[in-house]
Amino acid sequence: MGFTKQIRFLHKWLGLISGLIVFIVCITGCIFCFHDEIKDITRKEWRFVEPQNKPFLMPSVLQQKAVEIVPKNKSSMVSYYGQNRSAIVYTYSDTENLYLYFNPYTGEYLKTENPKTDFFIIVEYIHLYLLLPDYIGKHIIGVSTIIFILLLISGIIQWWPKRKSDIKRSFTVKWSAKWRRVNYDWHNTSGFYIALIAFILAITGLTFTYEWVGDGIYKTFNFGGDKAVETKAPIIDTTKFNSNSITAVDRAFIQTLKMQPKAEMLFVTLPQQKGDLINTGAYPHTLRYDHQSNYYFHPYDGKLIQSDPYHTKSLGLKVVEMNYGIHTGQVLDLPGKIIAFTVSLIASALPVTGFVIWFGRRKKSKNKKTAH
Repeated sequence: MGFTKQIRFLHKWLGLISGLIVFIVCITGCIFCFHDEIKDITRKEWRFVEPQNKPFLMPSVLQQKAVEIVPKNKSSMVSYYGQNRSAIVYTYSDTENLYLYFNPYTGEYLKTENPKTDFFIIVEYIHLYLLLPDYIGKHIIGVSTIIFILLLISGIIQWWPKRKSDIKRSFTVKWSAKWRRVNYDWHNTSGFYIALIAFILAITGLTFTYEWVGDGIYKTFNFGGDKAVETKAPIIDTTKFNSNSITAVDRAFIQTLKMQPKAEMLFVTLPQQKGDLINTGAYPHTLRYDHQSNYYFHPYDGKLIQSDPYHTKSLGLKVVEMNYGIHTGQVLDLPGKIIAFTVSLIASALPVTGFVIWFGRRKKSKNKKTAH
């Protein structure tokens, strides 16, 4: 079997094995691309607030209000999403997670969201785990994504023009031909046009499944190094203190605001057990999870222990932290999301058009055998 036939054989069977999973992952990726924009339109009553010329309420105040509404739940984090947006207190219990929306200026309770019943979070879980237990689903998705990368490479090898006369045909679809030829041309040309961006989306998607992919990206851009060392949180001596202080969380929040006065989005984690640090994050743009600065504070007195502003981070860590934004296209704002959506949509059609090609050839082969 020659090299070309081997590649065709590999492409065919890898496509048949992974096609359904690739289709599901790409379609759910399309749907999720614009989830923030869609939620801003359909849920504006509790996602937006009237901006006021006064500071936000302290995290401890919002946390206490959450306790009054869901007394059985513990609060894990308080997030502020901008001057005209509501703040969210993230809570959990043994049976459920609940997100409570508040007006960050007045503390008015706005809405409770349950991620188990939220359409876009369900779509995200299908995208990440196929709604299976995460330790099973993520590996099915991961292996299928690796196969998809191999399909992109083998597809380009098959597409590559063998003669000069093939160049024009390789870049176009002969729309006037019969539908099977149109399907064949579309499969080849669309696969070529999206290959590079689809490859980037696939690699960034793999980081959600396999930590070694993120480590590899870190090492590539830093020419070595250890991500775990750079991202290691400090360890504190808890023997001198008896309990966490609520005011420590507020002090951490105030200090973060002073260090990042232009930040549009911030979060504060709430210690869950003895020895947990208070971690804060600041982002320059609302609903953009890149260019983040991180700070660690003592849970008992709110003293700053470690500071990791964005400009001090290595290039490798900056790229790793941009991973979500690259994967969803949000790193380029609306144009990036449109690109990610379009590429994902076209990629979702590749298993379908590929199956049609395989089925057509298989049927044609059977007809020939019957004729003989």
